[in-house]
Amino acid sequence: MSQPLHIAGVKFLKALAKHSDIIMQAYLSGRVNELEHDAKVLDKLIGLGVLWRPEPSEDLRLRSSIRSLLENNLRDERNRQLDANIGSKLAAIKTITSHYKEALHHQNYVESEVYMEDLTEQVYGLVDSLKSNVRNLWRRIHNEFGYVGSINAKIRENELAQSQLTDMRKQLAMFQFDELADIAGSSRELRRLLVVHLQRCHSEISQELSIAQSKLIDLLGKFREYLHRSQLLKGYVLHCQQKPDYHIKNYAELNTVPPLFNQAEAILKPASIDVNNIEHERLFGEIVSHLKQVRHSKTNKNERGSQSFNLNDIEEINIESDELKQAVEQYFCQVIDTGNRLSALEFYQQQNLELDQEEWIYGVINGFYGLSIEEQDFFQIGPLGHPHPLFDGNYIIEDVELGLR
Repeated sequence: MSQPLHIAGVKFLKALAKHSDIIMQAYLSGRVNELEHDAKVLDKLIGLGVLWRPEPSEDLRLRSSIRSLLENNLRDERNRQLDANIGSKLAAIKTITSHYKEALHHQNYVESEVYMEDLTEQVYGLVDSLKSNVRNLWRRIHNEFGYVGSINAKIRENELAQSQLTDMRKQLAMFQFDELADIAGSSRELRRLLVVHLQRCHSEISQELSIAQSKLIDLLGKFREYLHRSQLLKGYVLHCQQKPDYHIKNYAELNTVPPLFNQAEAILKPASIDVNNIEHERLFGEIVSHLKQVRHSKTNKNERGSQSFNLNDIEEINIESDELKQAVEQYFCQVIDTGNRLSALEFYQQQNLELDQEEWIYGVINGFYGLSIEEQDFFQIGPLGHPHPLFDGNYIIEDVELGLR
């Protein structure tokens, strides 16, 4: 360890502790009132690099390095700048790595250890700087930019933070881990610092920045909503000041309520049938049993599409079909005789019926629900089909199956 460097560092820290009131005054007010302090003390702080004078006619101010040190330790929310100068730090890391490898090549191990300590400090300092920027950004987000008073100022600060975050992400893209892996080579210490540690921290920081960016966008939308509401309220206040006799109408007493105030939802929702309610199954069966059957003549599709009809020409509808009724009775009798469950379409194919398949299935359902309650208790009927592929809750019935209890 260099003894003069140690002595200079201790002297510098003691000066910071001894003259902390002057330093904090410069930090809080931005300048130092030279009339309130001894000129020798101020000259000493200038010599140590704590204070500086930008122009001969300007007041003494705090150095940016000391200000950054206080901002990071005090977690001052006024620190709204993010350090995104990653390119120069990466260049310094690559240069020190080359010095370290050259010292090892010449077997100068003492010098190589010094370079390794410097490289470790540079890498950890870079990572700490990135994490400090992320922490500072999250403090501003959680506080919703509370260090400014107006909504317009919050929006500007939000846009500034988004631009700084974008710059940080561009700077993170400068990490070329393939190049760093080639520079590290087979050295275990270099790969631990330049590849493993930096890559893990790079992944964590990139993820944090993505989450922070989405939060900033949400906050920006909220601020703009607040701004619109405040503008509406200011307009109403200005209107009341210009017209003191203005009174709000009682819109409930009007015959026609403006749509802006008529936003109440309907008390009773539109009625709809719940086909999945088991309690209503018997009622639905009775409704289906009273439906009239309509016989359609079998015609070609082309002929059917070109035909036209007049309701006045229809004089009578045949509501009974002896052939269908007899087929349904035979179907029920076969189920009773065999005692096995049998679907309507299976019986339809066995008997080679000439009826329409859909008409036949409705005839079976009508025949079951046309029985008395005591007779229905002897049978069990159930639908066969599949759920609708697009609309949930809709079940497409393709067939019915009848059996004994």
